[in-house]
Amino acid sequence: MKKFWFQSVAITVFVFFMLWGGSKITDLKFFAAFDPISQALADFELTDYAFSNLRPDPLVDQRIILVNIGNLSRREVAEQIQIIRQYKPKVIGIDSYFDCEGGLRDTVNCPQLLDVMGNLLLANAIQEAGNVVLVSKLLQSDSLSNSNEIDGYDSMEYSDPEFRDNAKNAFANLVTDAVSQEDVKLCRKFIPQWNVNGERQLAFAVQMCMMYDSVKTNKFLSRNNEEELINYRGNVEIQDMRLRSLRTRNTQTTNFNGMFYAVDVDQLQNGEILGDLFKDNIVIMGFLGDRFGDITWSDKYFTPLNKKVAGRANPDMFGVVVHANIVAMILNEDYVNELTESQQFIVAFVVCLLTVAMFILIDRKLPAWFDAMSVLIQIIQILAFSGLMVYFFASFTFKLDLSLTIGVSALVGPCYDIFKSFQNEIDRRLTKRREQVLTS
Repeated sequence: MKKFWFQSVAITVFVFFMLWGGSKITDLKFFAAFDPISQALADFELTDYAFSNLRPDPLVDQRIILVNIGNLSRREVAEQIQIIRQYKPKVIGIDSYFDCEGGLRDTVNCPQLLDVMGNLLLANAIQEAGNVVLVSKLLQSDSLSNSNEIDGYDSMEYSDPEFRDNAKNAFANLVTDAVSQEDVKLCRKFIPQWNVNGERQLAFAVQMCMMYDSVKTNKFLSRNNEEELINYRGNVEIQDMRLRSLRTRNTQTTNFNGMFYAVDVDQLQNGEILGDLFKDNIVIMGFLGDRFGDITWSDKYFTPLNKKVAGRANPDMFGVVVHANIVAMILNEDYVNELTESQQFIVAFVVCLLTVAMFILIDRKLPAWFDAMSVLIQIIQILAFSGLMVYFFASFTFKLDLSLTIGVSALVGPCYDIFKSFQNEIDRRLTKRREQVLTS
């Protein structure tokens, strides 16, 4: 029995070694011909299917109202804030920076400075509202950047003092693989809080929730996760009603478009909105296109709600809506839990060990059926684990990440054959030497 389990463990370790070796080889781009396929599938996860297809249509979250600021000037944004605050919202979040890019404070590089009255009106509107949250940004200093630290932050970028001094400031960074804003951005996670030079900084959505319901927000923060998966529930319907006859719903790139109410740039000024829409709610102002129906990629992300779960063509969600989904997740206490990396490894190792043990028994008891049964077992395992991942996410909002388990399940058959061939060759050579010693 000891020999049986020793062999099982040895083959299991060999499977993981081959999986590690395969990952290193693919990093070297030896199979460049397959890059288009790998790129199309690189951003796909099985849980995306549950996000985009298996969930019921969401109810409108009436506590969160989105207001499009388009490309309005600062004085026009100030006018929006003045109108909104009259209806007594609990929180006003503004997903826009009011600073000079690169710190170049001259009218050539920062033409916003020319509108002195507009800046005064905006600063005054923020001060009078008294419940505004402005976005900031987590940054890396040059010294930290030169140290090749990828995920660390040690400095902040804020809006200009006349705006930020009378508002709460919270970082709007979202976790993506993009190097710059112009790159394709796939967003699944966000950072809830970060310590910068000894001071706790909260994420934009978290700060708005803290002002709305501190009990639920502190409960969320007590999870102490460096990153949190966003439990996306829905998008907004942002088609221009004036263009509805020229468009169809097929132009939408996201499923579940009825999660939040959204107000377009001119609807406030035109008096088309009832004040009760804002009262005691969270209002998030941000970019939703020049106006509803505008086709743009600016400040837009790929999310798991995208209708195309692999090889996505068009980003489907504006950044302000991503923040709204985070707010809804916290207020509804509807978080996504997941396996830790160590738990993923343990599950994969146990499954691989038991599969190898099963293969050894089949090879010994039913050698004629080994090839057929081993392949059948692998297919069943891969389909079962894939189904479990989707089921657990759709039913329990639990990300049962069995990617490593599926990987070893796919490799265990070939690795078993390779290991057994090596073992037979070693046994044959040792037996030959033993015979030579006995006959000499």
